[in-house]
Amino acid sequence: MHIGIIGTGYVGLVTGACFAEFGLFVTCVDKDEKKVKSLKKGLVPFYEPGLEELVHRNIKQGRLKFTTRIKDAVESSLVIFIAVGTPPRGDGSADLKYVEEVAREIARHIDGYKIIATKSTVPVGTGEKLRELISKNLKEKTNFDIVSNPEFLREGAAIEDFMRPNRIVIGANSQSAIAIMRDLYKPLYLIETPFVVTNIETAELIKYASNSFLATKISFINEIANLCERVGADVHAVAKGMGLDHRIGPKFLHPGPGFGGSCFPKDIKAILSLAEKNGIEMSVVKAAIITNERQREIMSDKIKSAFKPPKGKTIAILGLSFKPNTDDMRDAPSISIIERLLEEGAKVKAYDPVAMDNAKAVLPKIKYCKDIYDTAKSADALVIVTEWNQFRNLDLERIKKILKQPYFFDLRNIYEPDKMKKLGFKYFCTGRNLYE
Repeated sequence: MHIGIIGTGYVGLVTGACFAEFGLFVTCVDKDEKKVKSLKKGLVPFYEPGLEELVHRNIKQGRLKFTTRIKDAVESSLVIFIAVGTPPRGDGSADLKYVEEVAREIARHIDGYKIIATKSTVPVGTGEKLRELISKNLKEKTNFDIVSNPEFLREGAAIEDFMRPNRIVIGANSQSAIAIMRDLYKPLYLIETPFVVTNIETAELIKYASNSFLATKISFINEIANLCERVGADVHAVAKGMGLDHRIGPKFLHPGPGFGGSCFPKDIKAILSLAEKNGIEMSVVKAAIITNERQREIMSDKIKSAFKPPKGKTIAILGLSFKPNTDDMRDAPSISIIERLLEEGAKVKAYDPVAMDNAKAVLPKIKYCKDIYDTAKSADALVIVTEWNQFRNLDLERIKKILKQPYFFDLRNIYEPDKMKKLGFKYFCTGRNLYE
């Protein structure tokens, strides 16, 4: 079977490469000629573990190709996936201009029955809008089906998430479309992946509801962490006690500086906008955003209050990307934390294993270092913002010697407080009431 993927951003490229690995023939489309030229050489424009190897292998084996022409993908494919961006508007709602632009172009080249499936995260009702838009722009009357097939890929683990997903969601009103979509994902039957088959509107809402719930879980444990600090409790033990309850589960109960990235912030704002348009008050989701913004202030205040104020101090930051195993700086907690420190007159130096090139565009006023120890050298404090694995086993004695002052802010609770104190650090953490 041949399929087309319109958009070679994070979702589109991972989807295309993984479907090619399933044995399908995939044509990926992007209007950026320079990007397409690079992709034809197997060069991936962002960091995702294992993706470049996957792309290169499937190009070599003839199952994955790239073009700037939507026409090529539409004419050769039975299923065309829309995987372009849906950035937020000023009011938080999703901007569908790229989705609509692609839909019009697809319509102009449809020459027989096709399935148009949305991978992009789109508001409820988008499927019906696409049906109307495509119908209006068809050159000649022909049958087609609209499908909602949302993605649930975690940056840094996207290939594993595609190959071994928790579930596949298919929203469609046509039994033939459902059968074809099931066939695309046939390799997943061997690992008994659950399939959720529903109408288009429900499938569209599942993605927003899932991300909103996970974001709310993060904000909840951060509020518990703040309470723990005041009352002398240990948030890790609280989270473990909660997570062992199967109704709650342990995932996303990790305190820190809050969530970021391209999905959670955008999708929460979009579902709030959708709710407002439909006269529904979503107080819980709204509170998750407020808590997340406040959590970054609380993390900054930990550092600022230790120095009273940090003016003239040099702060070393480890980790810039919004999470490990990605170079994505979109809405990363590090940005607001660093900006607040700069406003207070602090000097900031930083290191991240892969995100520094992207960080330079949003944080041009800080010094970027070659490694962990170059960052810590002569700094007044070391701050772990993103929990990359290489930060989990630091040479702490060496760190202690090269820091100007022994301040260590572990915003991700990687290290044991007793050990850090024995080594002579002024150790600060999150939700454990154990810092100096």
